[in-house]
Amino acid sequence: MVAITSLQREHILESVRMMYTDVAENPAKEFHFPTGRPACEFVGYPKTQLDAIPATAAESFAGVGYPFAVDAIRQGNTVLDIGSGSGTDVLIASLLTGDSGKCYALDMTHAMREKLKANAARAGRRNIEVLEGEAEAIPLPDASVDVVTSNGVLNLVPNKKNAFAEIFRVLKPGGRVQLADIVVSQEISAECRSNPKLWAECIVGAMEKEDYLGLFRDVGFQDVEAIHSLDYFSGSISEDTRKVAASLGAHAIVMKATRPKT
Repeated sequence: MVAITSLQREHILESVRMMYTDVAENPAKEFHFPTGRPACEFVGYPKTQLDAIPATAAESFAGVGYPFAVDAIRQGNTVLDIGSGSGTDVLIASLLTGDSGKCYALDMTHAMREKLKANAARAGRRNIEVLEGEAEAIPLPDASVDVVTSNGVLNLVPNKKNAFAEIFRVLKPGGRVQLADIVVSQEISAECRSNPKLWAECIVGAMEKEDYLGLFRDVGFQDVEAIHSLDYFSGSISEDTRKVAASLGAHAIVMKATRPKT
């Protein structure tokens, strides 16, 4: 992996914040990646789940897959959603855990957090707590959650090893991961990876699939497996984005992993 300087890291995070502030505040705008309820349906969300949450949550959806295909969440679980955006996934998770469960919604973008709070209130979901923060430094205690879910977020994180180690840390022994993310099938140049503005485009921050899965194993996870793949960028309105994605073999995967019980 290409080393990212602290200055580049801050520029990357600021570019990401700007992009997703725009998605939050201008949901009707066309972006180079699929968004909104049509994107939810494109990546596999059942209409029944989408109908059960406020339309104002799905309108700013920017995920890349359907992580709930892993079926990791149980009634009464404590769940952490990393990069929760306007709330599509955490609202679905809160229904799956029921009122006896707890859901933490972590996001670094102010506009998304505010929209999520409004959507949770609109849905009457009182088991959701919104947290400000980043995947590389999760503001929760060790071994505090049963499930971590994330959708199209970790490819945007500059230091993925730190983020994966943080996921491992906050999970209880036996805890489960369900996530969707972007991977590539060939190496991306150091020049591209060192350009902060390109990270928010959702491709240049991605890792090769086997390296991505291997990094989860390296930090201690077991039962690491990609269970589904999707040509996500075929849904882009941008011909340039589709061409770049195709040239790098960029696609979405849904994967699972487990923290060992001991």
